[in-house]
Amino acid sequence: MIELRTPTQVEQMRPAGRFVAEVITALSQAADVGVNLLELDALAHRMIRERGAESCYIDYHPSFGASPFGKVLCTSVNDAVLHGLPRDYVLRDGDLLSVDFAASVDGWVSDSALSLVVGTPRPEDLELIEVTGRALAAGIGAARADNRVGDISHAIAEVGRAAGLKINTQFGGHGVGRTMHGDPHIPNDGRPGRGFKLKPGLVIAIEPWFLHTTDQIFTDADGWTLRSQDGSRGAHMEHTIAVTEGEPIVLTAR
Repeated sequence: MIELRTPTQVEQMRPAGRFVAEVITALSQAADVGVNLLELDALAHRMIRERGAESCYIDYHPSFGASPFGKVLCTSVNDAVLHGLPRDYVLRDGDLLSVDFAASVDGWVSDSALSLVVGTPRPEDLELIEVTGRALAAGIGAARADNRVGDISHAIAEVGRAAGLKINTQFGGHGVGRTMHGDPHIPNDGRPGRGFKLKPGLVIAIEPWFLHTTDQIFTDADGWTLRSQDGSRGAHMEHTIAVTEGEPIVLTAR
């Protein structure tokens, strides 16, 4: 069911957005050569405790997950692009890292993701991150009242296709509110003018993710981490936004 929030409720969601943005920023600053993924998860866990927030991930067990997630953060490295289960892995020079984090503050959820290169970057990785960021901006720009979900999806895909990328639509954006995942689903490709009509009060996470040379993925043996079929690297960007009468509000702006 698609739910719309009142202006008062959107204001009540701002603290969750600010907190998620703070955690994403702290993680991006902490990620460095020699840092273990479990250290990043521990940092996010500590910030949750200090804020009195609640993790959206630790007990999360959807149909596509092998078991409850068990961590508070997704860390996807190189050929992993989504749902990366933190493990005992030390970041190396040139790794492409995506961090995805969602938390609940005062009963309201926000969700955000960021990709970055640790140490010395490959030019093609920087380009992939830049394209993914532009796709996110395009999707947010299309999130206006009286547009449709397909307009967001089309705006994202246009940026990806212009860069020569293929687009996977299995996982994408989603409604956000009292829980992390709700309706509507927002695929990263679609037809303009199709789908649910956007209305003020709709709060959604928009999250383009692209791989260098494929749109095919598989699930790692850990039962969670999604990797590219051909070993190419991926990037993932996400913000939680609220549709208004005018410009969308980016609740997780950093």
